[in-house]
Amino acid sequence: MRKPISVIIITKNEEKKLKECLESVKWAEEIVVVDAKSEDNTIKIAREYTDKIFVHEWTGFSNQKNIALSYATNEWILSLDADERVSHELRNRIQDYVLSTTHDFDGFYVKRDNYFLGKKIRGCGWGKDFQIRIFRKSKTTITNRLVHEGFKVDGKVGKIYESLIHLSYSNFNEVIKKINHYSSLEALEKFTKKKSNIFTIIFYPPMYFFQHLILRYGFIDGIYGFFISIMHALTKFLVQIKIWELQRKS
Repeated sequence: MRKPISVIIITKNEEKKLKECLESVKWAEEIVVVDAKSEDNTIKIAREYTDKIFVHEWTGFSNQKNIALSYATNEWILSLDADERVSHELRNRIQDYVLSTTHDFDGFYVKRDNYFLGKKIRGCGWGKDFQIRIFRKSKTTITNRLVHEGFKVDGKVGKIYESLIHLSYSNFNEVIKKINHYSSLEALEKFTKKKSNIFTIIFYPPMYFFQHLILRYGFIDGIYGFFISIMHALTKFLVQIKIWELQRKS
């Protein structure tokens, strides 16, 4: 007998992306959406797929996901972001193996296929992206980070190669907004632990550009790999100057 699964999704003004995400998991027994007071049609779209929609003031990625997890009623959980979609192959793998067979895993790393401006990226480290997204609720906690939070499973973790589709950036305006937002969170998280100075501000960005374009084979994606490498360099530059600014103020 197949075990039930709960899908958890946190949202904030995701009307452009949420429908496809929800459509890809409408087979799940339960879908939980925790919305941070969206000002667009996010909640209206969510209501087409679930009645388990909870509105909470934004308190950070980790806290919002913890809230979503608390509302989930099934032991097995699939965590998604609004810009992610479950492929047909991944759905079949979840239904036919994770939920339908006897195994000793408490969670699974899932391979993500990352897209940038509509193109699937193979280099820049993006082509080897595995994240824990399927897990037993009773065995899992969420790391307490401001950005790049993740799930920690107290038990055996397997690996699934059927892909989760991640449509990370659809235009450059989105790129700039996310870089600015995420770099602020990363700087706030790091400024008491790491020092920023003229050396880190000057040399870290080109180091990260070289790392992603050359060492992580970003060049195999052509102009897209170049843009992504620039994006990582710009993020690192903003993190460093924002850490410097925070240190100066403190």
